[in-house]
Amino acid sequence: MERYYPVVRAFGLLLICFAATLLIPLAISWWLADGAHSAYDEAFLLTLAVGLALWWPARDCRTELKVRDGFLLVVLVWTLLPFFGSLPLLLHLDISFTDAYFEAVSGLTATGATVLSGLDTMPLSINFWRTFMHWMGGMGVVVLAVAILPLLGIGGRQMLRAETPGPMKENSLTPRIAETAKGLWGVYLILTVACGLTLWFFGMAPWDALMHAFSVMGLGGFSTKDASLGHFDSFAIELTVMFFALLSGLNYATHFLALHGRSLNPYRNDPEAPYFLGLLAASILALTIYLLAVGTFEHFGAALRYVAFHSISLATSLGLSTTDYGQWPFFAQIWMLFLGSFIACSGSTGGGIKMIRAMILYKQVYRELMRAMHPNVVWPVRIGETPVPQNILFAVLAFSFMYMASIVSLTLVMSLSGLEIVTAFSAVVASINNTGPGLNLVGPSTTYAVLTDFQTWVCSFAMLLGRLEIFTLLVVLTPAFWRR
Repeated sequence: MERYYPVVRAFGLLLICFAATLLIPLAISWWLADGAHSAYDEAFLLTLAVGLALWWPARDCRTELKVRDGFLLVVLVWTLLPFFGSLPLLLHLDISFTDAYFEAVSGLTATGATVLSGLDTMPLSINFWRTFMHWMGGMGVVVLAVAILPLLGIGGRQMLRAETPGPMKENSLTPRIAETAKGLWGVYLILTVACGLTLWFFGMAPWDALMHAFSVMGLGGFSTKDASLGHFDSFAIELTVMFFALLSGLNYATHFLALHGRSLNPYRNDPEAPYFLGLLAASILALTIYLLAVGTFEHFGAALRYVAFHSISLATSLGLSTTDYGQWPFFAQIWMLFLGSFIACSGSTGGGIKMIRAMILYKQVYRELMRAMHPNVVWPVRIGETPVPQNILFAVLAFSFMYMASIVSLTLVMSLSGLEIVTAFSAVVASINNTGPGLNLVGPSTTYAVLTDFQTWVCSFAMLLGRLEIFTLLVVLTPAFWRR
């Protein structure tokens, strides 16, 4: 057991920190007298007690986290923290543990799929906690811990290697990894404040503006309204959400470098940004023309407004909606859902395989076409001016195979459980991409409450699989991981 003391100590400290975050909605509940404070009392005490119980036996352990420890700690954080995050929902709302855990997983993985309705009349502190989990999970609870744990005598480099999205895991923005995490969170905080203030300026109530800022910057999708963003019916608010969703869909390292150097050059030098913005713009224009041609909309302005919002929302994995696009032609729905599989940049709070991997895959396919025509040609795969190392190329190919295999396998499992195929497929894709709404029974006008407990657990697993980018979770599940 002592070999796991570094992980046990770190996880115990993380739970203690997580318990402290429960004091925020507790204070809000007491201040507003919304009737939910007792749920936070109990959730705080239980989380704190478990955290102390784990930390105390290993409190004197000063061993640095190893590679295996990093993977194990990341998986423990993302699978067990939702249990403690679900406690206020379980204690206050009339829902099952399955639904409460699903809601917390959806919150912390910044997915935004929900089983809840009646959000407009729900205690404000409950909605705050749901969206605050988005905000914490969006950038990554583990990355936040990297900035804190060194102060407590725990190194964070192995944790960041296991947590950082995208194939370029060795890049560091600053010499010390804790400074890197602090820098990223500083940018995240600045953009969140800017988003909240802008939403408030354009007519949202202060609390709604804050909670939607959490949701938008985390690219989560939880709203305080059953009608999602359509409740506000404001073009200015929609433009604000689109703008900040695009910012959050870009690499936060690029934002950090741009702010740190007070220059726009990092955006011009970011190899993912042109593809990210170009493919989104092309998709918006094509879908607008298509929906006009089939008669879904009569006016170009209205078509462009709704297509642009939902294309950006689903592609970046935000998941907020302003209308029931489930009534649009199926091609438009499936195309927007498909965009969420690859549009978001590495190092963003979005989901999917990330644009960097899609670029590498495209360039590899093009290289194979050139080789087929010219067998002796030397055609290295490059991102910008930098050749992609073979080990990264092989890792991207393996990841892409497992990504597709996971979607197919989980769709078959959902279909076997009795769910019709479109709902089964879209629920899995929306979960593994951390998008939120799917199609048909889990579309934008409904919730995931229609699923059985088994199907709900499958979606919870898919959300964790997508958030941990598949291999982080699968590595811990292999027998070789547990051998000495």
